[in-house]
Amino acid sequence: MDSIVYPIINFLSENNIPRELIVFIISLFPILELRGGILAAMVLKLDWPVAFMICVVGNLLPIPFILLFIKRIFLWLKNTRFVKLVHKLEEKAQKKSAQVSKFKMLGLFLFVAIPLPGTGAWTGALIAAMMDMRIKQALPFIILGVLTAGLIMTLLSYGVLGNLFG
Repeated sequence: MDSIVYPIINFLSENNIPRELIVFIISLFPILELRGGILAAMVLKLDWPVAFMICVVGNLLPIPFILLFIKRIFLWLKNTRFVKLVHKLEEKAQKKSAQVSKFKMLGLFLFVAIPLPGTGAWTGALIAAMMDMRIKQALPFIILGVLTAGLIMTLLSYGVLGNLFG
């Protein structure tokens, strides 16, 4: 993740983007999400409460749109040259949905909350949408998952890693 986050930090910093906005932008990206945002915040020496709030908001902002519109977007993209990408994303969501479907909403929460590669709010929202979960059902558990992942990452980054490298 470092190999992706550091070049983004450098590029945005060179263009005089404020530290807080850099962290917010990184938190919006799929794959990086909150994990990358917390890492960026630590590198940019933001206080942990500010970093936590910015990363949670940045990570959650796209989620309602994914839950509401991703199936329609995929349907439209299947008629373009991006059809292979859509099939790949649907296949990824289908494989990961087995982890979620066994425990339903608790599974969705755990999938989003445990900050491991391939998990997170974006993939959780994609899985929820592919499983036809209603936004009223899925969104609260994704929010709780992001808050939990944020706490885990903040404690690890600012606590354990902060003491080692700070």
